[in-house]
Amino acid sequence: MADSFVHLHLHTEYSMLDGAVRIPDLMARVKQLGMPAVAMTDHGNLFGAIEFYQAAHKAGVKPIIGCEAYLAPGSMADKKDVAGRKRSSHLTLLAATNEGYANLVKLVTKAHLDGMYSKPRVDKDALREHAKGLICLSGCLVGEINEFILSDREDEARKSVEEFIDIFGRENFYLEIHNHGMDQQRRIMETLARFSKEFGLKLVAANDVHFLNKADHEAHDVMICIGTGANVHDEKRLHYSEEVYFKTAEQMRQLFAEFPEACDATLEIAEKCNVTMKLDAASIEKYPQFTPPDGSERGEYLRKMCIAGMEQRYGKERAHEDALLTERLEYELGVINQMNFTSYFLIVWDFIKWARDHGIPVGPGRGSAAGSLVAYALGITDLCPIRFGLIFERFLNPERVSPPDVDIDFCQTRRPEVIEYVRQHYGERSVSHIITFGTMGAKSVVRDVGRVLGWSYGDADRLAKMIPADLKMTLAKAREQNPELKVYLETDANAQQLWQYATFLEGLSRNAGIHAAGIVIGDQPLDNFIPLTRGSEDEVVAQFAMGPLTDVGMLKMDFLGLKTLTVIKDAVDFVRLRNPGFDLDAVPLDDAATYELLKKGETIAVFQMESGGMSNTCRQLEPDRIEEIIALLALYRPGPMDLIPSFIARKKGTEKVEYLHPLLEDVSKETYGILIYQEQVQKAANLLAGFTLGAADLLRRAMGKKKLEEMIKQRELFVKGCEETNQIPTKKANDIFDLLEKFAGYGFNKSHSAAYGIVTYRTAYLKANYPVEFMAAVLSYEVNSTDKIAGFVSECQRMGIQILPPDVNKSALKFAPECVEGSEEPNAIRYGLSAVKNVGEAAMTSAIVERELHGPFKDVEDFASRVDSRQLNKRLMEALIKVGALDFSGEHRAAIFDRIDGVLQMAASRQKEKKSGVMSLFGDDEMVTTKAPVSHQSTVKAWSKEEVMAFEKELLGFYVSGHPLDNFRHVFESKKVTALADLQDQKEEKVTVHCAGFIQKLEIKFTKKDNRAFATFVMEDFTGTAEVVMWNEAYEKCREFVVDGATIGVRARSERDDRTEMVRLTAQDVKPLKPGKSKVEGAGGNGFGRAKGGVRKFYKPVVLLLDAAKHGVGDLETIERLLKENPGEVPVKLCVVTASGERAMLALPGDYGVSNEAVAGEALRSWVFVGA
Repeated sequence: MADSFVHLHLHTEYSMLDGAVRIPDLMARVKQLGMPAVAMTDHGNLFGAIEFYQAAHKAGVKPIIGCEAYLAPGSMADKKDVAGRKRSSHLTLLAATNEGYANLVKLVTKAHLDGMYSKPRVDKDALREHAKGLICLSGCLVGEINEFILSDREDEARKSVEEFIDIFGRENFYLEIHNHGMDQQRRIMETLARFSKEFGLKLVAANDVHFLNKADHEAHDVMICIGTGANVHDEKRLHYSEEVYFKTAEQMRQLFAEFPEACDATLEIAEKCNVTMKLDAASIEKYPQFTPPDGSERGEYLRKMCIAGMEQRYGKERAHEDALLTERLEYELGVINQMNFTSYFLIVWDFIKWARDHGIPVGPGRGSAAGSLVAYALGITDLCPIRFGLIFERFLNPERVSPPDVDIDFCQTRRPEVIEYVRQHYGERSVSHIITFGTMGAKSVVRDVGRVLGWSYGDADRLAKMIPADLKMTLAKAREQNPELKVYLETDANAQQLWQYATFLEGLSRNAGIHAAGIVIGDQPLDNFIPLTRGSEDEVVAQFAMGPLTDVGMLKMDFLGLKTLTVIKDAVDFVRLRNPGFDLDAVPLDDAATYELLKKGETIAVFQMESGGMSNTCRQLEPDRIEEIIALLALYRPGPMDLIPSFIARKKGTEKVEYLHPLLEDVSKETYGILIYQEQVQKAANLLAGFTLGAADLLRRAMGKKKLEEMIKQRELFVKGCEETNQIPTKKANDIFDLLEKFAGYGFNKSHSAAYGIVTYRTAYLKANYPVEFMAAVLSYEVNSTDKIAGFVSECQRMGIQILPPDVNKSALKFAPECVEGSEEPNAIRYGLSAVKNVGEAAMTSAIVERELHGPFKDVEDFASRVDSRQLNKRLMEALIKVGALDFSGEHRAAIFDRIDGVLQMAASRQKEKKSGVMSLFGDDEMVTTKAPVSHQSTVKAWSKEEVMAFEKELLGFYVSGHPLDNFRHVFESKKVTALADLQDQKEEKVTVHCAGFIQKLEIKFTKKDNRAFATFVMEDFTGTAEVVMWNEAYEKCREFVVDGATIGVRARSERDDRTEMVRLTAQDVKPLKPGKSKVEGAGGNGFGRAKGGVRKFYKPVVLLLDAAKHGVGDLETIERLLKENPGEVPVKLCVVTASGERAMLALPGDYGVSNEAVAGEALRSWVFVGA
């Protein structure tokens, strides 16, 4: 005992950006030092409790689960500061028994759900309620008792000691002492030593461990700066002692030589702490139990619901007489009952039924659940597993006890309603979201450390970009894979230091988030089992991640939001306006128009086929049956993608279809002899070696995980089974096993592919047969993404669908189909009012309701008068005018814009009078909607076409009145030009591309090193935009063409930004485009020409400054001379500053246009107004 010690106060990486102890490393160190136990006491949470417990047991170390709690100065419910006290103090809590662990879970949950005030806090009432089974240490320097001591309030310290004794009992409360060589700690030790004798309490030594080794101190300091936003060179920032590392027993006993009993107490406490957890992923003890509404037994009720569903799916006669169906149903029900998952299926059935009953779209299936006939009968999935050859054992294997895993896709916008139903049904505290932990990745940690060390953003970013863009990339791999990086790190001392710190921090937990889909459901309040916290939007969230929740035995499900379901629902609603009986579930799977669309590769907005690569593959494959769609979704992934050429060739007869064995023809005929599904591997083992489908699933899993011992065992069983079942020789059986193993390595879950194949087919069907309705739904969903809208509008134009501008007399809130030019079927799409930037949904809802109740608006005044003036403001009116939503009035937009103020004043006055009852005396209720339009004679000049288009682009995301590139469409029809939207499909990290478009947001910058000019700009084409940088050498060569508004062709290196996932272009050559020709000249055959007049005539005006305080008439004459000497097409404006300081902006006539060269050169530089 005299030579041992247990660390009872320690922070793992789950004290995020504060603790830097990795749990596996900790256990290795504890084992190395021969310590019998170790505690985990993270700040206010139990995030790592299960991982810690499992790792400790694996290492043969006793785990002590604890928490450094935050203690409120008064009630945890009081969210206000207490005079003379901090918002919280620290208190070390350790679970001694299972009841103690349960109480710790309760306390931590209360702190997060009820006591959050800067930190998750508990109070002494909560401690008193949940003290049983807990051991309490008085805490570090900022513990309540210690704070009183350091502020010379010893009487209050004594009172605090007495309270803790009263709460925990004298035998479970210890006075915690630290010794890092600080005067404050020495003072506390002396006082607590007196209190120890005075109150009959024991001292306990601790080291407040934050990192494992003393050498880790600097890297830990860098991490603290990352967390606090500080720079290591800042003097006034948070510093930790270099002594808070994991010291040996000998070191700790030397530090506390004066108090050896304090070290002995650590061993005594460790002896007291004996928490045991029942970790069983297959256990269903904590699952909620479904109560049948008719009072019947669960198994009986499940059967009843299944039979009703079968009759609905297949008709009464077939449901009861088809032996294949009835035997499969009975088999599945038997397995479900045997494995005790009856309640599970009824729970899932219940909330999916609720969703469908409330009009919330549910996906046809996801994952292996689509292989269950019971799931299909219950409406959990929406595709017949027998029709598609799906296997139940891939979902639920009676030979491997593990819970089923049903993931469900819901309409993205209404998914929260389903979660809320489940929460209300099972109880607020019985349902939660699931936590996730963000870690410091290779590139991000380099940037973070660079910032903390004082590197410029550019320098740190350049180093980060040397790291290959791979999701699984590590700093160690990057150094080996990139020779340039390796040389840089070996020759630059500053880079070496940054890399060293970054390597230490890489992979540590940085922040907590919420799993995108995961939901936990319990049969009682979840904090009876697991700790809870709150998300950023006040959601209740489990403190354990997916893995630990499974190990604890909690029921977790994925409620996913799939935007495509929302799009399909909206499209079907539009279709039903002209075809009320339309049922998408009933459409045939052999529709000719659908396959024709796919064969042409017209797959923009088609689910999972949107990318350029997938579109091209569709054109090559020319799918003509649903099985090929399903196969394509499985093949179009890294790995199996290499099989696509062979798959296509076999389909077209240019490559012979061969089978691994004649018995496997039925298994792989639909995929032309190529095994691409996991289920095919299972069926192969079943047919060749006589495996049950359950045993074949174990084989599939073993092949996928590549565990050597298991693989040897499975090979022996397979070879033996092949010989006994089909007399296949040993060598041939081994060869087949090798091939199956290869296929299993990349084989895809057919159940998932089939379910998603149905979604793909349905979107393609809608696009092929109801294109206007479908694209209106697509546009409505993407209303907040102007780049995506631009791409989809371009697709509509290709499809011959006219996009109509918003109109307050015709538009709905969202995009909607419309019939124009006498068509009886929708042939155009009207822009939705709420989709206009700066236009609120509430105001437009009010406008639409008013229009429907009292008829169309007659003019601008009529509109303003009838829409609630509290919702109608100047900014909104400006937006409506700029996009043409008030064009029905017959006035041009500039004229209406010029008198907005008067219109709004009139409308407000009219509505005020109406409310007061004055106007009603004259029957104005009638007059408002029927008076004749007012004629307005305006002298304001109409906006130019370019101005109109600029406003439309700004507020709508695309051009309605034309497109700046209309005269250059021939360029974009060339296959040599890459659409900007297609750049996002780029798989390679860097690639050279040819693009075209016009320049926006041009900025000329200068390098810090040698003051050389370079350009950055945004380039736009018909499909979207891209950021472009043009370094000095390329810019100097092409600067005459790089001006705002110029239409250009670009040869560039396309590179994916690892942080934003967006693609950026580095321009290597720029040439102007020639309008209106069927071909463009030169430029190496890439469609770009350098001919005169090729630059588009839309230029950003140059603004020249004339200041009355500095300039005179002679200066004005100088400007006039310079303009005449340098004629061109760039518009010129004069910013005149009067003697009183007022500014006036004058647009000079077109005769005074100036050349690009003059704008970029020295001639006008001293006159250009930089602030314009």
